[in-house]
Amino acid sequence: MSAPVKKNDRLTVYIEDLTHDGNGVAKVDGYPLFIQGALPNETTEVHVLKTLKNYGFAKVIEILKPSADRVDAPCEYFAQCGGCQLQHLSYEGQLKWKENMVRNVMQRIGKINAPVLPVKGMEEPWHYRNKAQIPLSINEAGQAIAGFYKTKTHSIVDMERCLIQTGEADAVLAGLKKELAASGIQPYNELTHEGMLRHVVIRKARATGEVMVVLITKKKKFPQKETAVAIIKKLVPNITSIMQNINSAKTNVIFGDETVNLWGKDVIIDTIGDVRFEISARSFYQVNPEQTEVLYKQALDYADLQGDERVIDAYCGIGTISLFLAQKAQAVMGVEIVPQAIEDAKRNAALNGFTNTYFEAGPAEEVIPSWYKEGKEADVLVVDPPRKGCDEALLNTILEQRPKRVVYVSCNPATLARDLRILEDGGYQTQEIQPVDMFPHSTHCEAVAWLNLT
Repeated sequence: MSAPVKKNDRLTVYIEDLTHDGNGVAKVDGYPLFIQGALPNETTEVHVLKTLKNYGFAKVIEILKPSADRVDAPCEYFAQCGGCQLQHLSYEGQLKWKENMVRNVMQRIGKINAPVLPVKGMEEPWHYRNKAQIPLSINEAGQAIAGFYKTKTHSIVDMERCLIQTGEADAVLAGLKKELAASGIQPYNELTHEGMLRHVVIRKARATGEVMVVLITKKKKFPQKETAVAIIKKLVPNITSIMQNINSAKTNVIFGDETVNLWGKDVIIDTIGDVRFEISARSFYQVNPEQTEVLYKQALDYADLQGDERVIDAYCGIGTISLFLAQKAQAVMGVEIVPQAIEDAKRNAALNGFTNTYFEAGPAEEVIPSWYKEGKEADVLVVDPPRKGCDEALLNTILEQRPKRVVYVSCNPATLARDLRILEDGGYQTQEIQPVDMFPHSTHCEAVAWLNLT
């Protein structure tokens, strides 16, 4: 059966929803059209760009009836840059859409009927990111460019500022390009694998104000490193740490395996709530510290610790959630497959004086059963998996060990819904789901779910 529309058709359509990447969705006789820049509840005239068997793509010609939540995007790069998808939707509209999105995903994918609460958003949803990863390259005229990638490409949008990054990141973004030509430091060319400086990563600790800049170079031998240090110190007067990471591979991966100190400290210190954390060049650390505190307090509330519980934190990373839980639990055991993250977790526990934590490297689905065999059973189990959700073996482990309460911290509502369905089929009941807006102006939404054993 052919599509009800053809390429180059001009149509008037009603926008029903948004996709996960922020495109408007209209349906023509049940056939979905994905339309960049369109918002729900708008009537638009569109030009069909491409049709496939089950869906097509179109672009807006004219917005005939705009959404009541449509605003002018404040960022001059919004139409090109892929960093944000929803700046043209008011922040109140974003929160409303995210709440509905989480609720719909729960019902559609998982048949989960637990209450989905209103999204916890930010009072000031700008300049919230404590980490910027800025790629560098050269344009056709041989000039240095730096910015962020266009949507679904590795083509850099040359920028001077970013409204969701810190002032320090903006200073490096704008200033470094001007300094490179005179310094002799060549930006990296991804196509030819020539040049030295691939990325610059800027990390800022919200609580302490400490700043780390990481220069990612193609080679360890960096003849202009003293010049680079001087440039960074001029651009960021409150700099705490300047590191060099070496990545010689022909890859899109940002970091290589080796990191060396060029100036200052090896780590910066940040605080979430009452817990301090050491952050190294490659540490995983949530990029929105204000909302991270909201997220972790929600997880702590759902854990409902009274002081005598033993807690297991699967996918514990550098111990961020573990140490929040350790403030109220009898004991917290964290497991993470990355050995370096476990070393960071142990160091962070010592930094805060916690003596009721234990961390072990390995696959959670293997380590947790070994703990149970040793008699280390958990009253509460907390999981904070990557976007792909929990490993099937870990879900089976939870169902076999049957802790009384599970707290699931998720960065992907779709995989959360899938995993909640498996846990509910195995004897758990989802009590409540609290979405948290960690990434304003993007389509991403985190959520915390609380489950009890029935």
